[in-house]
Amino acid sequence: MQKACKKYPHFAEQYLKLKRAVELAGRSQSTLNNYARCLAHMVKHFKCSLLEIDEEQLLDYLQWLKNKHNTPSESYFKHTIYGLRFLYRQYGIKQLLVALPSLKRQKALPVVLSQQEVRVILKTPKLLKHRLIIALLYGCGLRNFELCNLKIADVDLNRKMIHVRKGKGNKDRYVPIGEMLIRGIKQYINAERPSSFLLLSNKAEQYTPRGIQWVMRQVRTESGIQKQLTAHALRHSYATHLLEMGMDIISLKELLGHQAIQTTMVYLHVARVGRKDTFSTLDKLYE
Repeated sequence: MQKACKKYPHFAEQYLKLKRAVELAGRSQSTLNNYARCLAHMVKHFKCSLLEIDEEQLLDYLQWLKNKHNTPSESYFKHTIYGLRFLYRQYGIKQLLVALPSLKRQKALPVVLSQQEVRVILKTPKLLKHRLIIALLYGCGLRNFELCNLKIADVDLNRKMIHVRKGKGNKDRYVPIGEMLIRGIKQYINAERPSSFLLLSNKAEQYTPRGIQWVMRQVRTESGIQKQLTAHALRHSYATHLLEMGMDIISLKELLGHQAIQTTMVYLHVARVGRKDTFSTLDKLYE
């Protein structure tokens, strides 16, 4: 993104307007980064201002992006659309704004690990730092960027709480930490001696979301677990296991930092609570 701003001055100006709009809308820094990264790739593709392309060029690019085999994920396409919407609104470009396709909400259920699988991946990493990353993601239900932004001052070991600052939607929240996680944090701090941010890279810099993604890929490979193993899968597992352990949906909503209860209620579809045990028709057939 920074390279695009340097090479294309018009994009630098557009980025500043995009930044202002995203921040005024109360969106997080990670949202801005996602939008800007996608738009920077688009600028490099066209080698001109995004305000100069016409409707046909726009739709051709989006079709190419949709069908591109090495596109990272559906979220990349989604972030491109949302980023363009923000940008076009700032410049009053109604024609291209109308041309952008509508996005349907995905109804896919979240990937949830079993408790046994969580135990396996907690033991998999060789480095203490990587084990702590897994423990914080699962033990506190943190988002990727929330973990990267976590500072030592936000970890209250006496009150057994973590202060999550400026989560999604710029919401703050507190999440509890247990004795096992407290021991792990103390052990890590004594070994690594971080000064500001809790997690530091090998270069003594703030950990990045990409670094955490790398850790998750390594853990998936080494553990042999075939499920989609991401930071968000651990957050999904945290929420589902809490429901199964007896937590009510309202308390869970607050721990996850959701704005709407409907977002939290998706976990009711995957948690085994308030229902009879399911069974196999084949087993019943041959009882």
